[in-house]
Amino acid sequence: VLLFATMATAFMGYVLPWGQMSFWGATVITNLLSAIPYIGTDLVEWIWGGFSVDKATLTRFFAFHFILPFIIAALAMVHLLFLHETGSNNPSG
Repeated sequence: VLLFATMATAFMGYVLPWGQMSFWGATVITNLLSAIPYIGTDLVEWIWGGFSVDKATLTRFFAFHFILPFIIAALAMVHLLFLHETGSNNPSG
C-alpha cells in the first residue's frame, strides 16, 4: 500500500508542471486503468473529472499530491506501531 501511494504521489507531481510531457503522461497512464473489466472506463472518467485530461484533472491531481504524503506518513506510523507491538520474528538469528 505504501509503495503504490508513493508511486501515485510521484506520478501526480510529474503531471503538475502541465507541459506536453505531463499532459500525455497523464493521458497514457490513466488510460491504462481503462483495461480493468467492467469499471475501467468509469474509473478513468472519474479520475479525469470529465471525458478528457483537462483543468479538473490537474486540480484533482494537485489535491491528491498534497494530501497523499500525510496519508503515507500516517500509514508508516501505523506500520511501525504494529511492528513494535508484534516484534520482528527472525528465527534464523
